[in-house]
Amino acid sequence: MRGGERVLERLMHLFPQADIFTHVYDPSKMSNRINEAKVTTSFIDKMPMSKRWYQYYLPLMPMALEQFDLSGYDLIISSESGPAKGVITDPTSHHMCYCHSPMRYLWDHYHQYRKDANPIARAAMPMMYHKLREWDVSSSARVDNFVANSNFIRQRIMKNWRRKADVVHPPVETNLFTASTEIDDHYLWVGQMVPYKRPDLAVEAFNASGKPLMMVGTGGMEKQLKKIAKPNIKFVDRLNFDELRRAYARTRALVFTAEEDFGIVPVEAMASGRPVLGFGRGGILDSVVHERTGIFFDRQTPESLARGIDEMERWLPHFNPSDAVSHAQNFAPERFDQKIRQLTKQFS
Repeated sequence: MRGGERVLERLMHLFPQADIFTHVYDPSKMSNRINEAKVTTSFIDKMPMSKRWYQYYLPLMPMALEQFDLSGYDLIISSESGPAKGVITDPTSHHMCYCHSPMRYLWDHYHQYRKDANPIARAAMPMMYHKLREWDVSSSARVDNFVANSNFIRQRIMKNWRRKADVVHPPVETNLFTASTEIDDHYLWVGQMVPYKRPDLAVEAFNASGKPLMMVGTGGMEKQLKKIAKPNIKFVDRLNFDELRRAYARTRALVFTAEEDFGIVPVEAMASGRPVLGFGRGGILDSVVHERTGIFFDRQTPESLARGIDEMERWLPHFNPSDAVSHAQNFAPERFDQKIRQLTKQFS
């Protein structure tokens, strides 16, 4: 499951009688816990190819959200990385928005999304997205309190909507990961091989360093990265969960090249007793402690990452795996539960 679905599943654990309202719903991609709930979908769910290409229905989503009848609910929690906060609620209801991120394609990533779009979409985006931004800002007033998944997103909420937010980090199943006394020589990169994850940084930096690197994942950049990678870099399309746990626990260090809203992967690596070599911007600043549970590099360039590799090698003899394991427990599901209960206890 993606991070948003993990949060939804944990919210269902906290509020087992809750109903779910969503634009589209594909039970085959959801957990049993989510599938046990009463799920109401918008009219978009009945549109052609909506489950596969739901993002193309973005212009209809504000109107679709506003058709949901949420009367009679004391507490409404919207889980937002799209327009979910725009639901209309009763004056007596309390609306809390758990925000994974304001819509990136409307705001800070807009120009990159437009550049990558097909010619028809590229021509339509300026006017269409201008209207969506107006709605996005005005609909933020419908929320009674915001909760951000990291301080990075808290800052975005203030920047885009001029609203304050509490911070509650997403739940990570840290108890599923264990440390190992057997450590291999290779570094590890895990994720989708897509541009914003910056897997190219890892390949280029490790091409230069000659140190062994395992790249785990698939995506549109995979083919071109395999073409330029030197023999010290190994690609693995997929690992089952036990194989991933073993890879985390035995890697020399995890390499994290993305600027993420939060980032589950670094926490999973730390829960496995291994340090993180990460780009020092975004949600990772909440999860990794420099020179205690990992090392930051300061620019998204191969040269900066290469310097980070050298710094990691100098620091590794001082690294204590138990520091990483204990720090990772700050992001366990129980911490998420405790903070959400505190924020909702007077309304639930």
